[in-house]
Amino acid sequence: MTNPASSAAPAPTLEDALAALDALPAPQGLPSWTPASEVPLDQVSSESLRSCGLEYRTVDARDEVAFEHYLQAVNRGFLEERAEHLVGSRSTLLQLDGRLVGVYDPDAPRSEAPVATIATWGTGLVLDPGCIAPMWAISEVTVSSTHRRRGIARAMIEGELRSAAGTGYPIAGLTVSEATIYGRYGFGPSVGARRFTIENRRAGWVGPRPVEEGRGRIDPIEREDAMRALAALHAESVAERPGEITGWPGLWRDAAGLHPGSEEKSHRAVRYTDADGRVRGVVVFSIKDPEGTAVLRIHHLLAATADAYAALWHFSLTHDLISSVTATLRSADEPVRWMIEDQRALTSTEHDHHWVRILDVAAVLAARRYRAAGSVLFEVTDPLDLTGGRYLLTVDEAGTGSVQQLTADAPADATTVRLGVSELSALLHGGARWGTLAAAGRISADGDSTAWLDVAFAPAAPLQLSVGY
Repeated sequence: MTNPASSAAPAPTLEDALAALDALPAPQGLPSWTPASEVPLDQVSSESLRSCGLEYRTVDARDEVAFEHYLQAVNRGFLEERAEHLVGSRSTLLQLDGRLVGVYDPDAPRSEAPVATIATWGTGLVLDPGCIAPMWAISEVTVSSTHRRRGIARAMIEGELRSAAGTGYPIAGLTVSEATIYGRYGFGPSVGARRFTIENRRAGWVGPRPVEEGRGRIDPIEREDAMRALAALHAESVAERPGEITGWPGLWRDAAGLHPGSEEKSHRAVRYTDADGRVRGVVVFSIKDPEGTAVLRIHHLLAATADAYAALWHFSLTHDLISSVTATLRSADEPVRWMIEDQRALTSTEHDHHWVRILDVAAVLAARRYRAAGSVLFEVTDPLDLTGGRYLLTVDEAGTGSVQQLTADAPADATTVRLGVSELSALLHGGARWGTLAAAGRISADGDSTAWLDVAFAPAAPLQLSVGY
């Protein structure tokens, strides 16, 4: 077998690697959407902020001075925790046709600096294998501590949701730093995440060994090559992984440890290639040695095949001089748990991760597939009056759903489920169970309805959003 890593070619540059990402094919089934940069600001929010003496306007990312003020405001809002990631956000937003929005106080000593920020762009959200919906992505939501309790965050978030809904986006999403803020706007925690810690000296390995069995090989690669491989593998497989978003170059730059302006050089990467020499998996990791106990931290592990998954985890768990392995943003149903001999060597913590907000109930429910035939009438309340109403979902034997918004009387035999748009958003991917939310008093439904809905909405594959944004 030839060594695919034995080329004498020089190491790639970051610029060359980023340019190569533009040539990658888009994920199959990717829908079209209106660029956020072309969507006007919401006039209701603009008037609301103007009545408080504040200005609501977009920030031109090409204007270095204006962007620097915006960047400083975001860093201040996040206590500078995201500084290295944001250095490259200007090029990313320009690539994505996204928009930056700032709220300005004309009476502030530095009136040129925003007192609140928000960034948005269009991407794709995988609802079910092969089913991708346009999503209005929201990030960089900050309000200066000097301007809190003035309704600024409400005006910005509600304005973005109205803009997105009015442009035809059926859903919005964000990964949150605080979990108690967004439910009031109709968001629900749809896809969670787990953090794993595995004591590798105790764990033992009982899973497949593709490398030892001659089905592939592991090789170290440069971070620039890792970035390109992550982007290619993600584009190839994302449509089959419910919960994921379709991504953009900046995600893979950051995942590979290539944040612009960062002095961090600790990220390493290896790839798995199959017997035909095709790259089928990549893991990006770093090794830290706090107090004499070396920890291998997996920053991103992406595998397109079962062999690649097993090989990369086996490599990580059998790395020399390592006492434990940690990994974040993993799914709740990871096969690695069944690849180690002592499952008590693995501990995990679960947390909410991706919060989504349905903007068009009929479009979103019709966009995914279901696991059981039947029908149900949803009575949905919406605090922003964007998509509330009564919707009859009918699922045929093939799992295809059709949705009818009712303005007249419902069919006499219709089973009714009453819930808010936040609860429906949380249940959309099937990560939460309908019976559980009914028992918690979050939805009104009988036992037969929730039993059918739990089956119908069950995810076809483990849910995971492997990135934050």
